[in-house]
Amino acid sequence: MDAEEKILAWAREGRELSCPLWEQLPAIPLYVDQVLQYLRDSLRFFERDEEDVLLTNSMINNYVKKDVLPHPEKKKYSREHLAALTVICMLKQVLAIQDIGTLLQGKPMDPELYGDFLAAHTGAVSETCRELEESCQRGADLRREALRLAAEANAKRAAAERILCELALDGGKE
Repeated sequence: MDAEEKILAWAREGRELSCPLWEQLPAIPLYVDQVLQYLRDSLRFFERDEEDVLLTNSMINNYVKKDVLPHPEKKKYSREHLAALTVICMLKQVLAIQDIGTLLQGKPMDPELYGDFLAAHTGAVSETCRELEESCQRGADLRREALRLAAEANAKRAAAERILCELALDGGKE
């Protein structure tokens, strides 16, 4: 299978993909090793390759230390923690942890905010994968597609950073 066929298969998978819904997240608290395995399984699509790891025990500890993630209760992580870690794993690819902290404000994740994230994220992934699938089918140059996608991502990252910077300066008011 060549690069174009692999990308086409990846794009087709992504069009139907969604991170776990709030109700699908485990209701019972998990230990850190269980959290790591659960999120690794749930977010495998977003790894660069098989050696890439989106989350480690050290990363979780740092998020807690930096107040991006609330402290676990008796070394167990709740549904709220799993939702926040899902958001963090996706957003840390484009935002600094400081900006993610501003966004989450160190509070427990709630179903509404998580739902808003999932709707935006799932829509963006689906749309991107649809465009990529169409590009592959018409034989577009994959390097140019990567350049276009990276340029779009950079513009949207800059806009998100500007908003979060202003919110942080304004004390987090919306």
